[in-house]
Amino acid sequence: MPSAAAPAAAFDLLILEAIALTADPARPEIRNCALGIRDGRIAWLDDHPPAHFAATRTLRLPGHFITPGLVNPHTHSMLSMVRGVAADLGFAPSYTPGIPKGTQLNPQQARALARLGALEALLFGSTLVGDNFVHADVATEAMVELGLRLCPSWRIHDVDFARVAQGEWHYDPAIGRRTLDAGLALRERWAGHPRVKVNLAAHAVDTCSDDFLREIADASARYGMTVSTHLGQSRVEVQRVKERTGRTSTEVLEETGLLNQRLMGGHCIYLTPEDMQRMAAAGAHAVHIPKCNAASGRLAPTPALARAGVNICLATDTQHADMVELMRWALATARVQEGGVNDEWQPRHVFHMATQAGANALGMGDEIGSLALGKAADLVVFDANRPHLRPHVNPLGNLVHTGQGRDVRYVFVEGEMLVADGLPTRVDMDTVCAEAETACQELWGAEGVQYWRAAA
Repeated sequence: MPSAAAPAAAFDLLILEAIALTADPARPEIRNCALGIRDGRIAWLDDHPPAHFAATRTLRLPGHFITPGLVNPHTHSMLSMVRGVAADLGFAPSYTPGIPKGTQLNPQQARALARLGALEALLFGSTLVGDNFVHADVATEAMVELGLRLCPSWRIHDVDFARVAQGEWHYDPAIGRRTLDAGLALRERWAGHPRVKVNLAAHAVDTCSDDFLREIADASARYGMTVSTHLGQSRVEVQRVKERTGRTSTEVLEETGLLNQRLMGGHCIYLTPEDMQRMAAAGAHAVHIPKCNAASGRLAPTPALARAGVNICLATDTQHADMVELMRWALATARVQEGGVNDEWQPRHVFHMATQAGANALGMGDEIGSLALGKAADLVVFDANRPHLRPHVNPLGNLVHTGQGRDVRYVFVEGEMLVADGLPTRVDMDTVCAEAETACQELWGAEGVQYWRAAA
C-alpha cells in the first residue's frame, strides 16, 4: 500500500507498454511508454508508471504506436459523393460541369454524406476535422454525433456557382449576404460547445469579390474567427483574379485585410516568391493537400514555402481522409522537387505538419497537437504488430513510409474512446455507410450521369 507521504496517482485510463511518438521535439519518442489520462487530459507521460497509482482502466499495448490526434483542417466531407470520379476530371468539383453539386443535396442527403466523410476521417485517426461546404448546419449536427473535434464553416462566397461551372463569374451581393450570415449563425449555434470551433470559409479570391472579402475580414477580426480559403488552387483562379484586380490572390487577401495569422490557405500551388514572403510576414498558414494536387498533375512548392518561413499543415481535402498516407505524399512530393533526400524533408517534418502545425494554424496549439502533460488527451493508437510496420528500428519512419489509416485501433478525444478495435463507438458503421450509399445513388440518379457505367 502507498504511504501517506506518497499518495497514489489516480487515472481514468492508463496505457502501458506502447511506443509514444509525441510530436514534441524535446522528447519525440518514448519506448515502453506509460500514458495516464485524468479528466480528459494527459496527466502522466513517461517510460514508466508512477510508483503508486490507481487506474479505472488499464490498456497494455505492446507493439503499438501512440500519436497525438491527427489534425485535418481542410475537408469537404459531403464530396464523398464524387469519390472515384472527381479525381480523374482534373479540376475541383464546384468548377466542373456534368457532375452533381453540393447545392443539389437535400438536408437528409447532406447529413448522410457528411457522416460518411467524417467517420472515414475518424477511423483513420483524425481527431479534428475542419470541414467547410454547403449545408454546414445539418452537416455539423451529423458530424458532432461521432464525438470528434470540429472546425466547421459554411462555404462563403458571392459568386453565382450555378454559372461558374459554365465559365461565368457573376458576383451577387445577396448571395454573399446569405452565405456570410449563415456562417455567423453557425457560430452562434455552436458557441460554447467544447469540441466545436466554427470558422469562416471564404471559398477563394476568384469566387469572392474584393468588397465581400473585406466584409469577411471584418467578421473574422470582430469575432476572432479563423478563415479558411482556397489559395493559388488553379490557373483559372490566378487568371480570373489577375483579370479582375491586376494582382495575385495573395496580394488581394493582403489588401482586403485577410492575410494574417488567422488565415489558412488551402493548396497554395500557384504562388509567386513574393506571395510566399507575404504569407510568412503576415503569419498566414499554408494547408498542403498533396494527394489531390498530385492526382491532378500539380505540386505545391512546399520546399519554397518552408524556406520562406510559412507554417505548413496537412489536410486531405476530398479524395480520401487518410492522413497517414498524406504524410507519405507530402514527403515524396517535396523530395521530387528537391531532387533527392535532405535534412529539411524527413518523416518528423511531415508528422509535425499532420499534428502540431495544424493545431497551431487553428489557434489550438496549446491544447492539442502533441503528447504533453496537461494537453487534451486526443490520441491515436496504431497496431504496429503487423508485418508492414515491423521491425521497430525507427517507429516514426515506419509510420510515415509504410503506415496506413486502417492500422488505427483506438482513437480518443479528451480521453473518450471514439474508436475501439477499429470500429466507432458512438455510431453504427454499417448504417452510416448504407445511408450514404442511398443518398449518393439518389443524387447521381437525379443528375442522370452514370460515369461508372460509361467507363465499364
